[in-house]
Formats: sequence, structure tokens, C-alpha cells
Amino acid sequence: MGLREAFGSALDALRANKLRSALTLLGMVIGIFAVVTSVTAVDVIDAYFQDSLQLLGSSTFTVSKDPVISFGGDDPEARPDITHAQVERLAERVSFPVAPQEFFDVGRAQFQGRRTDKGNIRVIGTNEHVLTNFSRQLKKGRSLTEADVTQARAVTLITPDIASELFPARSPLGKWVQIEGGEYKVVGVLEAKGNFLGNSFDARMYMPITHLLRSYGGGQRDISMISVSAPSMAEMQTAQNEVIGHMRVIREVPPGEPNNFEISTNETMQSSFQQFTSILTLGGAGIGAIALLAAGVGIMNIMLVSVTERTKEIGIRKAVGATRWHILGQFLLEALLLCLIGGGLGIALGVLVGNGTAFYFDIGASIPWGWAVGSMIVVGVIALVFGLYPAYKAASVDPIESLRYE
Repeated sequence: MGLREAFGSALDALRANKLRSALTLLGMVIGIFAVVTSVTAVDVIDAYFQDSLQLLGSSTFTVSKDPVISFGGDDPEARPDITHAQVERLAERVSFPVAPQEFFDVGRAQFQGRRTDKGNIRVIGTNEHVLTNFSRQLKKGRSLTEADVTQARAVTLITPDIASELFPARSPLGKWVQIEGGEYKVVGVLEAKGNFLGNSFDARMYMPITHLLRSYGGGQRDISMISVSAPSMAEMQTAQNEVIGHMRVIREVPPGEPNNFEISTNETMQSSFQQFTSILTLGGAGIGAIALLAAGVGIMNIMLVSVTERTKEIGIRKAVGATRWHILGQFLLEALLLCLIGGGLGIALGVLVGNGTAFYFDIGASIPWGWAVGSMIVVGVIALVFGLYPAYKAASVDPIESLRYE
């Protein structure tokens, strides 16, 4: 029997018991689907996360009350807030740029009756180091100045989404934009920066934090982030050590006690995120392994039943010259075909659903070729392991006894 004929015979055998074959395929599909879906989604998010880390400059790090990225739950001990007064004291003590970032409000911006489509414009308080410390580029106009901050001026930098919606045919510079009851003079427009997981960096208004503290109150409010720009990558660790020392003094941390604040860099955030994605990948792989084990048992079961039902067919084939190796190969081929069909469907569905993450957040798609190839190798091994005993049993059938079987 040639290879083409063998494949045709294997397909005929599977089609003869459609429901049983479909139920066996389902376990294989679920197993591969769980693995590929989780890996694809993780690849999509991880790739975009690496790009979005450019929110911080290469030699920039942040100081915050709690970790910027955390998947382990809240700290059982509440830490004291980081106040604006502490930010100012830190800025006085170090020689490199220090910029706070605090979210004060969110809503719709408007100008002369024209409003932004979405109410997702964030009002952010910072200082004159906004461009350097938050890796933003100026498209037109000027940035915030030290005078804007010290005099608490009602001025703002706007991002492209706001500029395009409120000023489609004119320059926004010098115009007064309103948002949530406040009115702010546009002094500059920033370059586009994109979004991360639905959070747009291009729907923001940056203003002097001193003005917003007066307008919104809360001088003792917690500052969500302090960005510190080191002189160079080579001096990053030195700058971090200096900031840690000053912050411990400013926040009155007793000697020997752990810091009651966090220092975060691109590397630490990447490490935290990779821990989460590793857990997600292992979880998907674990679920997939259980499903594949169940599918392997199902394949063994269907092949044993098939051997029993086809005893007479096996006897006839042996009587006309089929060897034990022919019978063994035929049943192994059926098991392999069953696994490959299930594995292929699982991979296709897994990639499709996993890239649903990319579609939902409007980011680049990904296909985990390594995992896809590895999954097909795994299903092939499962076919051999769980199909070998039924195939051996079929090859061992006595042709004389099998021809008497009813």
C-alpha cells in the first residue's frame, strides 16, 4: 500500500466514526489552543510593552510610593504619600532634572463650542522638565518654563489628538482651551506618541503642577510619579543611589529600615512584566498539557475500539499479503493524522484568538512560530506514544482467528 493510499484509508477510517473522531479531536484542539492563545497574547502585549517603555528616556528613572508595575497585590503596610513639597526638596538637593507627574482630572476639552469626541483628555501636572523626563518631542510652540511653574501660570501643552479635533484649520498657539471648568492658554503642541493598552499618550494636557494644585487643591496629595533624568547611562546607578539617599532623609526613613518608596527603571519594569507574562504562559501550557493528556488517552481509546471493530478487516489484509509492519504503520498513521488535524485547528484558533488582543488594543499582531512548530512536534509525539499500543495490538492479530470474528 502506497503512502497516498494509506492516507486515504486513514481518512476513511476517521470519517466512518465522525462523532467519536470529533470528540477526540476536541481534546487535542483545546490543549493546543490553550497554549498557543496564551503565548500569542503574551507575545503581542510584550512586544508592544517594550516599545512603550520609551515613555521613559534611556537614562531616566522614576520614584513613586508604590511599584509602577505590580502583579503581587498591595503592600500590606501603607506607605506615606509623596507630596509636592518632597518633590521640591529633592529637586533642590540634586543637580539633574526632576519632574513630577500627577493626574488631576479627565474630561472633554473644548474651544469656542468645539469639543473633543471622547471625554478621555487627561489633565496632568508637571514642570519645565516635561520634555526631557517624559521623552516627549515638541512639534510647535514652546515648552513649559521655570517661570510658568514658579508663577503658577494657566498655560498648557496639548497633544495631537486635542490639536486635530479642536483646531483642524488653525494654529492652537495662543488660544485658550477649556476643560472641566478651567481655561488654559496653549503655548505648545507635542509630537504624537501613540497609546499603550487603550491608554492614549496623545490625549493629554500638560500644565504647571503649581497652578493645578491651586485650582484643584490638595497640596498634600500623593504625587503619582517623580521622573529623574540622570546625566548619562553610565551615571544611572550613581544618580539612583544619590536620589535614594536624599529621599530617605526627606521622608525620614530610620537607618536600617527599608525604603518606603520605589525606584523604577526600564529594566525593572520589564522584569516585573516578564514575571507576569511567564506565569501566564506557564498557566496556558499547564492547562494545555492536561488537555493534551486527556486527548492522548482519548486517542488510545478510539484506536483500541477501532482495532476491535476492524478485526476482520485486519485478517483479510493479512491474508492477502499485508505484513505486521504494514498494519502497524496504518494504525499509527491514523493516530498521527488525528493528532495533526487537531493540532492544526488548535494552532489556527489560538493564533486568531490570541491576536484578538492586538485587534482590541490596535497594536501589531504576532504569530509564535516557535511554539506552533513545537506544538505540532508535541502532538506527533502524543500520536506515537498513545497510538503505539493499539497499533501493536492490531499488528499482532492472528489472521485465522480474525477471519472467524463476527
